[in-house]
Amino acid sequence: MPLTITLLGILVLIALISVVRLHAFLAFLVVSLGVGLALGLAPLAVLDAIQKGIGGTLGSITAIIALGAMLGKLVAQSGAAQRIAVNMMTLVGTRHARWAFLITGFIVGLPLFYSVGFMLLAPLVITVAYRYKLPALYIGLPMLASLSVTQGYLPPHPAPLAILKQFNADMGLTLFYGIIVSIPAILVSGALFGSTLKRYTTLPNPAFIAADLPDDQMPSATVSFLTVLLPILLIGFSTVVSPLLPIGSVGQQVLLFIGEPVVSMFCAVMVASVTLGLRLGKPMPVVTAMLADSVKDVAMLFLIFGGAGALKQVLTDGGVNQAVADLMRDSTLHPYVLAWGMAALIRVCVGSSTVSGITTAGFVAPLLTASGVEPNLMVLSIGAGSMMFSHVNDTGFWLFREYFQLSMADTLKTWSIMETLVSVSGLAGVMALNWVLR
Repeated sequence: MPLTITLLGILVLIALISVVRLHAFLAFLVVSLGVGLALGLAPLAVLDAIQKGIGGTLGSITAIIALGAMLGKLVAQSGAAQRIAVNMMTLVGTRHARWAFLITGFIVGLPLFYSVGFMLLAPLVITVAYRYKLPALYIGLPMLASLSVTQGYLPPHPAPLAILKQFNADMGLTLFYGIIVSIPAILVSGALFGSTLKRYTTLPNPAFIAADLPDDQMPSATVSFLTVLLPILLIGFSTVVSPLLPIGSVGQQVLLFIGEPVVSMFCAVMVASVTLGLRLGKPMPVVTAMLADSVKDVAMLFLIFGGAGALKQVLTDGGVNQAVADLMRDSTLHPYVLAWGMAALIRVCVGSSTVSGITTAGFVAPLLTASGVEPNLMVLSIGAGSMMFSHVNDTGFWLFREYFQLSMADTLKTWSIMETLVSVSGLAGVMALNWVLR
C-alpha cells in the first residue's frame, strides 16, 4: 500500500508540474501533504516532516549554491570565461575548435551552474561560428556535453551535492570518481556524437553574438584558470594530503577545514572578488552589487530543493523508504542500475535533473545500508540517470533550441540524444569503475 500511494503521488507531481504547469515548489507541497495523510501520518506530523525536510535539505547546501552563483557572476562579468575560451582556441587552432570548447566547457562547468555556463559560453561558440564560418552545432555540442556531465555528476553542483550530503558520501572521492567517469562520457556524448553533426548548418541566433572585451579589460589566462579552478584545487588537495598527516594534527584539521565545500567556495569567491573585480578596476560597491544579483538567479532553486526535501522526509516518516528497500532487496538488478533507472524515469517525466536526483536519493537511501554499495558511486549513478533524455518539459531544451535556431525535430535529434548518451555513458562508467574497485 505505501508503494501504491507513493506511485500515485509521483504521478500527481508529474501532472502538476508538466500539465498544470504549477510551480515545482507548490506542487511538492501539495503532493507532500496528500501523500503524508494517505500514509496515515497525523496532520501535524505531516507538517513537521515538511518543515524538517525543507530545513534539512537547505541547511547543508544553501551556502554552497549561493557562493557558486557569486563565483559564476564574477567569472561571467570579468571576461575570465572569454579568456579561457580564447586561450584554448589559440592552443588548438580553429580546425580543432570543438576540442577547445569541449575542454573549456569542462573547466568552466566544474564550479559553475549549467545555466550560467551555457549563457557564458554559448555566445562565444556562436561568435566563433560566425567569425570563422564553422557549423555552430558541430563545435558547440561537445561544450554542452561537458557542461551537462559536470552538472549531473559532480559536486559542488546542487543535485550531486544534495545527494552526497544525504548519503554521507565523501566529497573528495565522489569528485575524483566523478571526473574518471566524466571523461569517457564527454568523449562519447560530445566528441563522438558531436562529430556526426556537420550537416546541421543552420545559422545560430545572431542576437547572441558575444561582445568581445578588449584584452586589457580581461584578467590574464593564469588568473582566469586558477580562480575558476580554485574550489576544485582546494578540495582535491585536502583529499589527497590530509590522510597522509597524523590523525588529529593541526595540519590535518586545517586541510580538512579548507577542503569543506563551503570553505573552499567561500575562499574562491573572496579571491575572485579581488582578481576578477577589484584588480580589474571595479570598485567594491560594484562587486558587491554583482554578488547580490547573482543570488537572485538561483533563488527559485532553493524553493525546489526545499520542496523535494519535504517530500523525501514525508516518505521517510511514512515508512516508504523501507518498503522500497525491501522491494529492491529482492530485485536481481544491481542497486546502481535500479537507482539510475528511477532517476531516469523521473527526469523524463518531470524534466528537471535536480528534482530527479534529489527525489531518487530519498527512495534509494535505505539501499546503501541494505546492499552495502559504495555511496560515492551511488551519487554518480543517480546523477547519470537524472540527465536522461531532455525534451520539451526541460528548460534546457528550449534554451538550446533558441540559441541554435533548430527545428523541434532537429533539437530532439541532437540535444535530446546527446543528453541520453550522457546518461547511459555515465551508468556504464559507474559499473566499470565498480568492477575495478571490487
